[in-house]
Amino acid sequence: MASMRGKQTVRDMVLSMTVIGLFAAGIYLFIPHDENQDPIKRVDYTVELDSARRAAPYPLAAPEGLPGSWKATSVTYDGDDPAGAAWHLGYLDPEREYVAVEQSDGKASKFIADVTHGAKRTGESRRIGETEWQRYEGEKYDALVRREPDVTTVVTGTASQEHLAKMAAALKAS
Repeated sequence: MASMRGKQTVRDMVLSMTVIGLFAAGIYLFIPHDENQDPIKRVDYTVELDSARRAAPYPLAAPEGLPGSWKATSVTYDGDDPAGAAWHLGYLDPEREYVAVEQSDGKASKFIADVTHGAKRTGESRRIGETEWQRYEGEKYDALVRREPDVTTVVTGTASQEHLAKMAAALKAS
């Protein structure tokens, strides 16, 4: 009697697994999915930018006029950070390299080290529009840095210096 009960239990388990497998296969086959779709979603940061501009103690910078091939991927504003009010706007450039706009009114040297992951100043500067930017290079990120009395602006990421400069040129503060 005990051996018959054991065979039924195994048979029931196999039948249950078969039903679950068929159900999972049906879901996979009949629910649309696109394996070629970009998993990184574009974000619309206009509401966050407007809210942060009202709250920030300095003029926030955001790009204007970048081509559609640049994709905004992240946005944050933290006005409660004791180290300083911090603005972040992340992008992917046309080559799918990362570019971020970072701003803070906190201690510049610590802020720059944090957002550039330890990039070091090269001693070179680059004029972009009417503004002088200091070049930084690092193992993970390179950066362009502009220090002003009330705010430090950093354009950083894995993108080329040309794309970092393109982002810096597109920045408008208000």
